Amino acid sequence: METAAARETKHLAPSSGARDALRALETLLAPLEPREFSVRLWSGDVLPPSPGRPVRFVLVLPHPASLLRMFWPPGELTAAEAFLRGDWDVEGDLVAALALRNRLRFGLRELLALLPLAPALLRGAASPAPPGSAVQLRGGLHSPARDELAVRHHYDAGNDFYALWLDARMVYSCAWFPEPGTSLDAAQEAKLELICRKLRLAPGDRLLDIGCGWGGLVLWAAERHGVTALGVTLSPAQAALARERIAARGLGARCRVEVADYRSLGTEAFDKIASVGMVEHVGVAELSAYFRQAARLLRPGGLFLNHGIASLGPRDGGLRSRLLREGVFLRKYVFPDGELPYLHEVAEAALQAGLELRDVESLREHYALTLRHWIDRLERRRAEVERVAGPTAYRTWRLYMAGAAADFERGENTVYQALHVKPARGASGLPLTRRGWYEEPVPPR
Repeated sequence: METAAARETKHLAPSSGARDALRALETLLAPLEPREFSVRLWSGDVLPPSPGRPVRFVLVLPHPASLLRMFWPPGELTAAEAFLRGDWDVEGDLVAALALRNRLRFGLRELLALLPLAPALLRGAASPAPPGSAVQLRGGLHSPARDELAVRHHYDAGNDFYALWLDARMVYSCAWFPEPGTSLDAAQEAKLELICRKLRLAPGDRLLDIGCGWGGLVLWAAERHGVTALGVTLSPAQAALARERIAARGLGARCRVEVADYRSLGTEAFDKIASVGMVEHVGVAELSAYFRQAARLLRPGGLFLNHGIASLGPRDGGLRSRLLREGVFLRKYVFPDGELPYLHEVAEAALQAGLELRDVESLREHYALTLRHWIDRLERRRAEVERVAGPTAYRTWRLYMAGAAADFERGENTVYQALHVKPARGASGLPLTRRGWYEEPVPPR
């Protein structure tokens, strides 16, 4: 066993490869000063945090080619795929680590700092085998067939995988935290109830849930509010589990889940419609068709609650964003064809479809909290996750959720609930104040 004295000696006299890496790190990490993290090399050498600063996380470089594989060629996808392969890792707060990524620079000075590390590649250090989980799609963008492939790619990890780190109801969208210390299970139930109250659900209402996942909202609305509900999803695995849960609760007469594209729904009319975490997969060019279909399925006087993620930054992100190919990792490995609209684009498309916007509520901080819960649960059950879905899936979801949490915490993206009404000769049927949604009981129809 290596003694403390031996470790100190190694730190004081690093190998030539480690010395090159430490010099490169001093250049690469200069924009992050003062640093509240340390770096541990494959040799055991450690670059400590700035004097007097805490250690929020440890950047782990497991082999001599780690830095080069992270940063060359420069770009988000390069760093992400290096993480998926295990060329680098973070012990501790990965969200805090990824929040620093926009402060890094990469120019001639940084490139020259990496050159002494190049011989490690020739020696075969950690050959860059592809992660092997990138999506393969075909067909026209946002065509029904291609959208089905995209959804199935995301849920190929399986129900057992998601059950390991989601709440008991398996609600895969932003929770709503009445208090910061609220548990994830309670916050997801609070979110389901918030949606139902905003929709003014009452016994006898007919509810459609577009993109229903594992049926959490369908079941909650039927059990707690006495509605008749239909949920649609493109994932057969989700539908199968949702149907099992419906049957177990004896609710088969009042709610059902179908594998169907929302665009294929026929002439059935609904009093209320919810779409939670779906609009970001529709595509900006398809927003008008999405809202026209919702309006067609909604009876006059009906309500539509659209819950989704929206961008708060420039669409192209500027020259730096284009050069670094930001967003490519998510589209390639996590959410194929996903696209974040701006909130004004969503509102305009709904208005053109004949839906009046009545209320918008930002849940940005709530989603940052939700993601923190998911990451913590994923990390605590790492061994089980890797057994069920494999190490690459574990690393992919950990990276994507940590990056998303950093974006929500910094205010680069937001998540919102927008309530629309299809007026019946001008009447909305809504209370005059929000108090009617949060406090007053909903009268029966």
